[in-house]
Amino acid sequence: MDTTTPTIHGFHAHVYFDASTVEQARALCTAAAARFPLKMGRVHEKPVGPHPDWSCQLAFKPAPFGELIPWLAMHRNGLVVFIHPISDNDLVDHRDRAMWMGAVRPLDLSVLDERAGHYDL
Repeated sequence: MDTTTPTIHGFHAHVYFDASTVEQARALCTAAAARFPLKMGRVHEKPVGPHPDWSCQLAFKPAPFGELIPWLAMHRNGLVVFIHPISDNDLVDHRDRAMWMGAVRPLDLSVLDERAGHYDL
């Protein structure tokens, strides 16, 4: 058994939505960005990368995880949130190390590879 644990450099929380919930998602992400030290990505009104639904990315370092994730849980109001670490293997981070709030959605893992993701946090 491998006993080494990869370093977690940060996390992404992807808030999923559709045409009927886009404004709810925008408000949630904007409120999170105002309250926590994170970078809010664009509000994509189409699937992007491995994500099957419209989404907005929240990128953050490990420190605010303990406050941000419970806050999202309490304020998502039915929106699906996909959370994954950023470590040594982008595919494994998305496939095996991920957490979901709400329904688990099918990711397109073919667009990911087994290298460290390089993300601006």
